[in-house]
Amino acid sequence: MTTRRNFIATAAVSSLAAPAISRAQTLKSEYKVSVVGNRPIPLSVGAFRWAELVTERTQGRINMKVYPGSSLVGGDQTRELVAMRQGVIDMTVSSTINISPQIKEMTLFSLPFLMPDHKAFDALINGEVGQELFKVMETRDVVPLAWGENGFRELSNSKRPIRKPEDLKGLKIRYAAGPIFAEIFTTLGANPVQMSFADLQPALSSGAVDGQENPVNLFLLFKINTLAQKHLTVWNYCADAGIFHVAKAVWESFSTADKEILRDTARQAAREQIAEARKGIIAPDLSSIEAAKQAGVEVQLLTPEEKAVFQAATKPVFEKWEAQIGSDLVAKAQKAIAARV
Repeated sequence: MTTRRNFIATAAVSSLAAPAISRAQTLKSEYKVSVVGNRPIPLSVGAFRWAELVTERTQGRINMKVYPGSSLVGGDQTRELVAMRQGVIDMTVSSTINISPQIKEMTLFSLPFLMPDHKAFDALINGEVGQELFKVMETRDVVPLAWGENGFRELSNSKRPIRKPEDLKGLKIRYAAGPIFAEIFTTLGANPVQMSFADLQPALSSGAVDGQENPVNLFLLFKINTLAQKHLTVWNYCADAGIFHVAKAVWESFSTADKEILRDTARQAAREQIAEARKGIIAPDLSSIEAAKQAGVEVQLLTPEEKAVFQAATKPVFEKWEAQIGSDLVAKAQKAIAARV
């Protein structure tokens, strides 16, 4: 009798445990996370932190491996979305600059002089505009979880201080990707050159290009000042937002509890990553600006009035891309920025 009772109890426990085992068996041994660049680039730091947090929260059940430098797509970060649909990539921390060729609405963050400061950026990602952009992402077979930030892109060059559009005339300026950037610099009288970050350093050293645009902290981290870049203009002409997201098919394979963990950890990693990206460049803490000066760089901090001159000069580019992005979306963005506190 006792043996029969034990058998029934064991069978009952087994039947209760079976669903949990089944769910566990649907997990992959490794979830591939693609990110542009490598540490210490802020977006890459965010990707590694996300994977670390997920490991902690799931006690290793969900194993996320970060592949920096967009290595899963041969270094071409603009192919990450396609690779997610194909099942090559499971998760990504993407730059909006790199996905805007596939999702035109993401070009919003690249509109020249749309966002004057970080509060304007926050008004977009934390409000209706950010939610609307996430809905657009969801139509592309990916599930966005959190907004990150690579930073405002500032201008450096080897020739002269830049405080007005005429100062850019004839300068060869490297940009990462996206036709809008070529149009911005052409309109300002410069000669834009598209180039990968890997090719940028030798190009600056040899004088093949005169300047480049990147966030201040990346300028310092990669010691771009040692590559003849002695002039830095802080003009906040556009920002590079980041998105933590998961391929839709992969997302749907997770339990409700695991989805919540992935979302919570993405948001935490994004908050930490944004704070890191802004360190030393927002008053009263301008330690990064001071570090650039101490490294022998002449820093130009443009006034609102000086930025307005550049904004007026690039208005034709703004209006052209506003039509492509969607005038309603741009209007919502402008309204949110005007109402920022």
